[in-house]
Amino acid sequence: MVDYKKMYAILCVAASEALDALPDTKENAEGRELLQRALFRAEELFIFQADDGEA
Repeated sequence: MVDYKKMYAILCVAASEALDALPDTKENAEGRELLQRALFRAEELFIFQADDGEA
């Protein structure tokens, strides 16, 4: 069986670390925003599924 919780955790930690590593500059603003929005969307989906007993 696929361990989606572990996959989610690995990906979210990597995206968060990438955000921390990217300097907060005008040139990086779009990439930082894309990563941040993806993290929020993934978290919302994960929490929603957990509420339904699926996660």
